[in-house]
Amino acid sequence: MSEKNLDKYKRYRSQTIGFRVSPEEDAQINIAVSLSGMTKQDYITNKLLDRTINVKASCKVHRAVYDRLTEVLRELKRIEAGKQVDEELLDNISLISSLVKGLYITN
Repeated sequence: MSEKNLDKYKRYRSQTIGFRVSPEEDAQINIAVSLSGMTKQDYITNKLLDRTINVKASCKVHRAVYDRLTEVLRELKRIEAGKQVDEELLDNISLISSLVKGLYITN
């Protein structure tokens, strides 16, 4: 049997919530989770309960930012030839830029 799953308040997480998303929504959720440095469970719980997502700079988060920026650059090169920019790409760029602003730009 697996170890009990406790939240940060040491409460036992015994309830399961499931829902369906499209493959595109799943990709966007996975990008946001990887950029946060949190587990998917903690990220989704914090978002659903309208809690602040505090990203702490780490090697894992830095690598996720680098990987996402590489994907964005590839997409920008693809659309350079006159292709259409989709809303998901713009959402990803917005998410990455706000994260980079908070992580790497200090006042």
